[in-house]
Amino acid sequence: MSQPTGQRFQNAHPHAPHDFLGVLRWKLGLAGKKPAPPDYLEAPYSPGFTKPAETAERIRLMWIGHSTFLITFRGRSILTDPIFGHCQPFPFGRMRRLQPPGISFDELPPIDEVLISHSHYDHLDKPAIQALGNKVRYWIPKGLAPWFRRRGIDNCRELGWWKSESFGEGMEIHSVPAQHGSGRTPFDRNRTHWCGWVLRSPGRSLYFAGDTGYSPSFAEIGYKFGGFDLSMIPIGAYEPRWLMQPVHLNPADAVQAHIDVRSRLSVACHWGTFHLTDEFPDEPPALLADELRAREIDPSRFAVLRVGECIEV
Repeated sequence: MSQPTGQRFQNAHPHAPHDFLGVLRWKLGLAGKKPAPPDYLEAPYSPGFTKPAETAERIRLMWIGHSTFLITFRGRSILTDPIFGHCQPFPFGRMRRLQPPGISFDELPPIDEVLISHSHYDHLDKPAIQALGNKVRYWIPKGLAPWFRRRGIDNCRELGWWKSESFGEGMEIHSVPAQHGSGRTPFDRNRTHWCGWVLRSPGRSLYFAGDTGYSPSFAEIGYKFGGFDLSMIPIGAYEPRWLMQPVHLNPADAVQAHIDVRSRLSVACHWGTFHLTDEFPDEPPALLADELRAREIDPSRFAVLRVGECIEV
């Protein structure tokens, strides 16, 4: 388990350095030319969203874009890492969405819970949090509560890795390890923690991996929880590999994570919404399909949804 070291958190499994200077070299083009971002916007798939019939163990999942999902389970509406606009990692600029969210913020059903994986700008979005306000309950990694309190939000619960609490009637929520990092400026790197989330009821289990590189933690999670009915696993933001490998899965890593956590159905995320890294935004699903075929895994077990598309389990 990760422990704070000198007021900073660290990953459970050591990896190659992934520091601000490396990111700066890459951003300035000192480590190879970065491709120009594509310039397109596509209309999202729009099936409309309705709550599933009140069957206790039925899950409905909509991919809104990037790592934002709308989950309906046991009568509760849950958002993961909500972001509905452009990503603004610095006060003087923004990262433009390549396609609009699968459902607009105003069309959302009343939200009960929000799961936050870590503090990076494409996962913890200030405008979305302020719009959701203090009526919803936020589940957050260790150390993030002060960020919420500064914005007038105190309805949040911090959980450390492998800790759990009850989550509605007959449900549990568990914080689980991820291989990543945190920070919103060059000066607060790893001052707050990062995690994935597990939701369990007596009959169903869900896993939201958050943002992560590959590590033995996936096998630990699969062993501890005995597999999952539904997993949300990132497949994008992996190039250049020399920089991104420690903290972001590529499609081959994502397939291995799917196997390690014993997922019966996985859904791809963290691709196609923002041009975060050097691969083109439509590349990850193609490489995922190649990897599934090479490993003789039924492609229906690792779904690639269109933005706004829903599935039910």
